[in-house]
Amino acid sequence: MAKSNKITVALIGNPNSGKTTLFNALTGLNQKVGNFPGITVDKKVGACQISQLASKNKIDTEFIDLPGTYSLYPKSMDESISFQVLCDPKNEHHPDVNIIIVDASNLKRSLCLATQVIDLNTPCILALNMMDLIENDGVKIYLKLLEEKLGVAVVPINARKKIGIGNLKQAILNVKERENKNSFVDIKNLCPNLIEDIQKLLNKASDYNAFQIACNYKTITDFSKQDKGKLDNIISKHKFIAKRLQATETVRRYKAIDQLLEECIEYPENSKNNSLTQKLDNILTHPIYGFAIFLGVLFLIFQAVFSWSEYPMEIIDNSISQLSQFVTNSLPEGALNSLIVDGIIAGLGGIVIFVPQIAFLFAFIAILEDTGYMSRVSFITDKLLRGFGLSGRSIIPLLSGAACAIPAVMSARTIPNWKERIITIMVVPLMSCAARLPVYTLLISMMIPAEQKWFIFNLQGLTMMGFYLIGFISAILIAWLMKYIIKSKERSYFVMEMPTYKTPDWRTVFYTIIEKVKVFLIDAGKIIIAISIVLWALSSYGPASKFDEIERKHQNTENAEVIIASEKLESSYAGIIGKSIEPVIAPLGFDWRIGISLITSFAAREVFVGTMSTIYSVGDADNTKSIREKLMSHKNPDTGEAFFTPAVALSLMLFYAFAMQCMSTLAIVFRETNGWKWPVIQFVYMSALAYLASFIAYQLLS
Repeated sequence: MAKSNKITVALIGNPNSGKTTLFNALTGLNQKVGNFPGITVDKKVGACQISQLASKNKIDTEFIDLPGTYSLYPKSMDESISFQVLCDPKNEHHPDVNIIIVDASNLKRSLCLATQVIDLNTPCILALNMMDLIENDGVKIYLKLLEEKLGVAVVPINARKKIGIGNLKQAILNVKERENKNSFVDIKNLCPNLIEDIQKLLNKASDYNAFQIACNYKTITDFSKQDKGKLDNIISKHKFIAKRLQATETVRRYKAIDQLLEECIEYPENSKNNSLTQKLDNILTHPIYGFAIFLGVLFLIFQAVFSWSEYPMEIIDNSISQLSQFVTNSLPEGALNSLIVDGIIAGLGGIVIFVPQIAFLFAFIAILEDTGYMSRVSFITDKLLRGFGLSGRSIIPLLSGAACAIPAVMSARTIPNWKERIITIMVVPLMSCAARLPVYTLLISMMIPAEQKWFIFNLQGLTMMGFYLIGFISAILIAWLMKYIIKSKERSYFVMEMPTYKTPDWRTVFYTIIEKVKVFLIDAGKIIIAISIVLWALSSYGPASKFDEIERKHQNTENAEVIIASEKLESSYAGIIGKSIEPVIAPLGFDWRIGISLITSFAAREVFVGTMSTIYSVGDADNTKSIREKLMSHKNPDTGEAFFTPAVALSLMLFYAFAMQCMSTLAIVFRETNGWKWPVIQFVYMSALAYLASFIAYQLLS
């Protein structure tokens, strides 16, 4: 079973079955997130050692958390991954053991996928999750009988409370071949000759595996062109129509599941007709109260993001200032000192300070998802979004866009309607993502004092929420326009599972925060360090003749050091680049310094703060000042007054609210739409919208 004393275990299950919670319970923090080869689908892999009870030997075990799916008939790229890993033994991630996680409170739905995987005749374990929910309802499952009927080990667990995890680990080591090899559906009866031909060609032992390959072989990347050509011939020879036989197989499978449940489950005589979930849904999915509560939840989130993060941000800010001062005093004056202090520390300090706010934002999103509330948001927004060319399925990518546009664009794969999917992808980047958060936070804190309130509410938090609402409103308005521009005859439908409400699994929330902050710091950090070093060089050096002229001109001037540093920065290579684009951005209230930041932040929006921090640190002898203090003290050379007025700050925030300042998002849109047409349209319309909004705001307020 195991490959070289190492066991590979796949976790497979429906969405909301508790699969990710179980993955976290099995692997803890010992997990990695990457992509499956050649595509942008997340691959979560974790590891642990399982001790054998008898010998005490420890077996290395690798767990693969496959994307959630409802069946082995893939309708999206995510579901295609699960199909390939399970049905293709040549796949590099093909497991030794499958753990099928099923929701014990919704067995009928869960057993469709479970029985499909079992019919592949690979070593399987059925993890019966959320047992506490059915026990509370007085439902009894005859586990031994269920195990006998399925022919695989059945292990009751509660992934949230880590109940049954030890038994599950031992079941992995002791897994046996399926005892009852009769398929739930006699698939050979549907197309006997076709299945035999595929088994001869590919040497597939399971009838059902051969049937699945006949239905979906074009999605298996490991198959050669020669194999696919031979399969094409077999399909044509037997006049095989996949969708028709899939429907027949599904109907027969559910009949078998109904009979199985009738034998293995006993329901109480007086079952509760109005559960807590139903009572809550009456309020949270109400057409009026539901929207009011949703807006209230968003309001509380942004209040908390500002208020709760204030103290840790202050600690980080002071620590960065002390580190800068320590390095300045410890190293001799010169290029190395300036590079480390003004380049690297200033650039990184400008982004590390926002980690508390990023962590709180992702924590709230994880909690809303884990409690089951996100599905209700999809439900209540479906009718509203349909009028704008979207559907309830679009709300998940839109809300995910509040964290990051990249996974949000990828999550649009679950939208079956092509037109709705394209429109969703085109408007998702308008949602204010976490990368915009540092820009908003910096500029809002400059415009509005922290102590300023509106009644009992923090005005900074209200302003932040306002910009998130601007993103959402502009997204649905642009979607409405595209509804009439993009033509499609495909009909749309909306089906959304409503999971039961649960208390959040705090381990899952914690792991989500750690994972997202790590990605934010490492991925953004690498870009910021590289850009900060380049910027430091461009800001510190320029044409030698010009620098010599500046020094001669001001050598006897009062306060010469500050004036020389300022003029050198303006005459540096960075200054030359900024000055070249200044005429274009001047009507927006921006100067050449902001122009440089606009260019560099195309690598990632959050680089804006690091860039501004680096530019304003070069030539500034006072390293104890925060970036906010440096910006607030910067003067307009024409008026002598503060440069960053409310008009400039608002114009800049509006520019970042609308502009497509993210090359990674464009790359993902290119991959998801399979061409440059939609990314180019997206970049052009968002840039034009950003320029127009900033222009109007600055001209009206200045």
